[in-house]
Amino acid sequence: MAPFGLVTASVGLLARSFNLILLVTHAAYRNPVKCLSTEASGPPKRPLNGYMRYVLQQKPVIVSQNPELFDAIRKLAQEWKLMRPEQKQPFEDAFLREKEQFKIDLQQYLAQLTPAELEQQVLEKRQRKAKRKAFRKKREATVMGKPKRPRTAFNIFMSEHFVEAKGENTQAKMKTLLGDWKKLFGNQKQVYAQLAEDDKIRYKNEITSWEDHMMEIGRGDLLRDKTLVSQRRKAAEAEKAKKKKREAAKKLAAAKAKSRTVKKTKSTVTRVVKKTKKT
Repeated sequence: MAPFGLVTASVGLLARSFNLILLVTHAAYRNPVKCLSTEASGPPKRPLNGYMRYVLQQKPVIVSQNPELFDAIRKLAQEWKLMRPEQKQPFEDAFLREKEQFKIDLQQYLAQLTPAELEQQVLEKRQRKAKRKAFRKKREATVMGKPKRPRTAFNIFMSEHFVEAKGENTQAKMKTLLGDWKKLFGNQKQVYAQLAEDDKIRYKNEITSWEDHMMEIGRGDLLRDKTLVSQRRKAAEAEKAKKKKREAAKKLAAAKAKSRTVKKTKSTVTRVVKKTKKT
């Protein structure tokens, strides 16, 4: 199987995150409050917490001992977890000091903004919050065993031929495989297209079963957005149908009551007429 997919994506993300840490290492000590700001006049960024300070301090030693990225990160996390509170205290104290400075800088920054800029800040904050929420949802759904999305025909072809593909790195191999894919005849691609269709059926069955299970254990919040939208639409349609049924029942009851009233009135009139004739 090819060394790409979810694992490779995670590696890439961690690598980019780790590189970002390295880029801001020196800036973090020069200006701890605005060390991650992209603009000189931009908003102050939150200071690094105690753990991240420890990572930056220990990074040269750990990386030299563990060249692999995952091994280095895992080693740092384990060491931090095993440290005594008094060992963590210097890092935490530095974070708290800069946190107070961050609050002052933030107030000064907000005071100079126009109403339109403040509104833009609120909008951006809301967008960042929604993005973090979506990321947490995706991560938790993965932990809860959410089925993997179906692969395309090209993905299946690439996974089968990745190992023997020419190229010194993943990007070069993928480029080679793309060229090989384009050279395939229609009947050759059809084999992979059929496998992709089978995988779609697999995914549809698995995701339906998984979402049913999530509903059973009270984790409906992990359902796909389109499933949630579909459920809300069905609930709205059911409520509309119930409302329509209630209104029909009321009309029927009103009609029956009116009919009884009419019959009662006619009966009363008939009795009066008969009594009048007798007299």
